[in-house]
Amino acid sequence: VDEIHRFNKAQQDGFLPHIESGLITLIGATTENPSFELNRALLSRLSVYVLNPLSAQELSQILDRALAHEQLELKDKEVSVQIINASSGDARRLINIVEQISLAKLAILDTQSVGRLLQDKISVFDKGGDIFYQQLSAFHKSVRGSSPDGALYWMARMLVAGCDPKTIARRLLAIASEDIGNADPRALEITLNAWDVYERVGDKEGCRAIAQAATYCAVAPKSNAVYKAFNQAMSEAKATSDLDVPKHLCNAPTALMSDLGHGEGYRYAHDEVGGFAQGQTYFPEALGEQQYYVPTDRGLEIKISEKLKTLRQNK
Repeated sequence: VDEIHRFNKAQQDGFLPHIESGLITLIGATTENPSFELNRALLSRLSVYVLNPLSAQELSQILDRALAHEQLELKDKEVSVQIINASSGDARRLINIVEQISLAKLAILDTQSVGRLLQDKISVFDKGGDIFYQQLSAFHKSVRGSSPDGALYWMARMLVAGCDPKTIARRLLAIASEDIGNADPRALEITLNAWDVYERVGDKEGCRAIAQAATYCAVAPKSNAVYKAFNQAMSEAKATSDLDVPKHLCNAPTALMSDLGHGEGYRYAHDEVGGFAQGQTYFPEALGEQQYYVPTDRGLEIKISEKLKTLRQNK
C-alpha cells in the first residue's frame, strides 16, 4: 500500500482482522511519520523500517550508471559533486537531473552549464510534515541554547525552503515567553515589533527584522520559571475546580451581595504601606497559600526574586 498515511482511521482498522488471521501481509510505504499517521492498533502489528537519504558514495555509484546509460561524460569531478548535492540524497531526483542534462544536449558538461540547467536546488522541506517540524525544533533549541548563529542558520534553512516567515515569528513569540520569560521581558516586545515590521515593510526587509529578534532572543538571559509556574497552577486549578472564591475576594455590586459578606475583609493594596497588604490571602481557604512562581537567578528575575523574598517575608 503506497502512501498508507492517506487511509483514515476506519480504513486502517479494516486491515486489522485480516492481518491477525494471516490472510494478508501488509507492506506499507509513507513519507510521513507513522507514529502520527497510523493508529496504535495497526502500528503495534507492524515493523517500521526507516529509509534514510542515500549517502554521497551511494549516489556516486548511481550517477556513474546513469551517465553510462545516457552516454554522457562529465568534464570534471566537481560536476559530479554538483549533481549529487542537488539530488539531496534522492536517487530518483539524481536520475531526473541526468535525464535533463541528456535532453538539453549540452556541448560542455561543466559546472556552469549544469548549474544553469539546475537553477535553484529544491530544498528539503515539507510544510506541516516531519522535516518542517524538525527544522522548527532545531531553530527553537538553538535560541533556547543561546546560539544566535544556529538560530540564524535554521531560520535561513526554513526561509530558503519556502517557510512563511510569520511561522518563525510565531515560534519566536512562544520562545520569548516559554524560555526567556521575566528574565528579559523585552524579548516579547522586540519579537512583536519584528512581526509588525514584517507586516509593514514586506518580506525581504521584514525577514531581517525577524532575524534581529531571533538573535536578541538567543543571547537574552533564559528562564522557564513562568512556564513551570503556569503549568503547576493549571494542574492545581483542575484538581480544585470546585473550591469557592473566598468572600473577601468577591465583588459586591449589589446590597444583597454586600449583606452576604462579599468583599468583607478585603484590603485595598494601594492604601497600604508600600502598596502591599501584608497578611492578605488570595487562595481558597481549603487550599491555602501556594507558591508557583520561583524566579531564577538570571536577568531581571534577580530583582524580581529579591522583591518577592521581601514581600513573602512580610506576610
